[in-house]
Parts: sequence; structure tokens; C-alpha cells
Amino acid sequence: MPGLDRQLVEHKLPIKDGYLPVKQARRRMSMDTELKVKEEIERLLKAGFIRPAIYADWLANIVPVLKRKTGAVRICVDYRNLNEASPKDEYPMPMADMLNRRSCS
Repeated sequence: MPGLDRQLVEHKLPIKDGYLPVKQARRRMSMDTELKVKEEIERLLKAGFIRPAIYADWLANIVPVLKRKTGAVRICVDYRNLNEASPKDEYPMPMADMLNRRSCS
């Protein structure tokens, strides 16, 4: 988190042994789609929802999803390589509906 002292807290993703960082090649897209993607990224940067990655070991592709009705673009990210290299959580979070049932009873 920007502005937070790294001595206080630092998050690291655990990676399984034997996996090397993957830098995916850039996806090809039409000029029109690329322009829409750039506009959406600028909007997200200005809103503070995203920030540039500095010294990223893992690079994942942007997967643009065009909305049929409006023609707007939704930005998704292809994390398949990173998910494969990440160990499975031994204690996964319970499903939201299970938590609701427990808290209501």
C-alpha cells in the first residue's frame, strides 16, 4: 500500500519450489480495442484503483472483455501461470452463505 512503511507490514506471495517467474508475451488486439483499453487503464489510474507495478517478476496479460450493449471495455487479467505456481490454501475461507447462516443463528 503506498505510504505504508514496509517495516510495519509487507505482503509476499508464496511460490512453490521449482517455479520460475513468468512474463507473458503481450497479447495482440485491434487498434480500436487497444485504444479503449488505454482509456480504461487511464481512468482506473486516475481513480486510484490501480497503480504501476515496479520491478514486477511476474507479468500477466490484460484480457479485454468488450460489453456487447455499450461497447465499453472491461479489463481482466490472465493469472493462470501465477495460480499454478501458488500453493493451495490449507485453510480456505468459508463460503459467504455459510458465514451468513452461522452469524444469523
